[in-house]
Amino acid sequence: MQLQIKVIPNGSRNQVVGKMTDGSIKVKVQAPPEDGKANAAVIETLAGFFGCSRKQITILRGETSRDKTVEVKDVSDDNVTDKLNTLSIK
Repeated sequence: MQLQIKVIPNGSRNQVVGKMTDGSIKVKVQAPPEDGKANAAVIETLAGFFGCSRKQITILRGETSRDKTVEVKDVSDDNVTDKLNTLSIK
């Protein structure tokens, strides 16, 4: 399943914050946006949120942008949707 992500680097902690009004998912990470550190933190945070391994999360587009498209592989769409439904709109 592909998801649109809005990344907020240099946050106080790594967390999936909520859904935005445009349907994207807001993710805060502590890492700075340099040398791929924030991307690695995004993958780690999403893997923890969805209960899967880091290898199952791939950044498809937006490696150098705060707006990213990620793919969650080998996790049922229903499970991903259920987890996303627990998020509130921010």
